[in-house]
Amino acid sequence: MTTATYEVLAASSDHAVAVTIAFIGGLIVACALIWAVRVGMRVMDKDTHHPDPAEQPHLPDTGPVRETREMREPDEMPVVPRDGERLLPHELHHASTRTGKDQKPRRWLPGSSGSFGGGGLGHT
Repeated sequence: MTTATYEVLAASSDHAVAVTIAFIGGLIVACALIWAVRVGMRVMDKDTHHPDPAEQPHLPDTGPVRETREMREPDEMPVVPRDGERLLPHELHHASTRTGKDQKPRRWLPGSSGSFGGGGLGHT
């Protein structure tokens, strides 16, 4: 399209009517969204129960709950012989690990390698 074509389109009255209709349509949509947000805020203020300070959560009498650290070890599946009865889901443990017998955390040993490809010398 040439510049002359754009000038003809811009000067035509059909184009002006279309732009006016689009502007009015956008204005209606914007007003509808603003109205919906205001109605939603009003409904939330009426329906939502805001707790009193006495209803707020508070610390237990024993004090704050602390994190516990423990070393875990895998809880292996029991071996069932081929001709034995199969294990049912209720016979399994709820976790795949259990508290380990050795609770000392593993420490890094000087001279041992880090991760694979970490660039260390490894065991020397």
